[in-house]
Amino acid sequence: MRFLILPLLLTAIPAAAQQRHDTNAPISFDAGHIELQDKANRALLSGKVAVKQSEMTLNAERVTVAYTGQVVDGSPQVSRMDASGGVVVTRPDQAARGQYAIYDLNSRVITMLGAVTLTQGTNTVRGGRLTINLDTGRAVVDGSAVSSGAATGGVTQSGGRVSGTFSVPKRN
Repeated sequence: MRFLILPLLLTAIPAAAQQRHDTNAPISFDAGHIELQDKANRALLSGKVAVKQSEMTLNAERVTVAYTGQVVDGSPQVSRMDASGGVVVTRPDQAARGQYAIYDLNSRVITMLGAVTLTQGTNTVRGGRLTINLDTGRAVVDGSAVSSGAATGGVTQSGGRVSGTFSVPKRN
């Protein structure tokens, strides 16, 4: 079952918080360790990794950064980031949690997998997969994707459903 969450959540947040993410902003990071693999065009970050772009932050235990062979203004061009281990993506008034995340910078889409939770204000939605389009702000939660296997520490196929809680405006 797919569930489009954005219209319901937008009713609970002010218009200023609904601005689109600046996907062209530079990306900064902080990690306990970095391994550069230039021939493979990637960098491996580990140890409480924090990646920041504009007002969005991604925290995880490990992040693999893939970049193209192109260098612009002295910097390699990042094309994709794969994060694992307690991934948390925060944006103004929104937080998403899962076991894995893929940030495709070319399509400007973040996909999170494994016991995903999306929280916006007092609204919460849980599912197996979350896809966020950073250009449109559209968030889709899918309950039939994968979920984390707590006993094995891995990911298992699940026939799960989307569940959650929405706040109701107070009326006099």
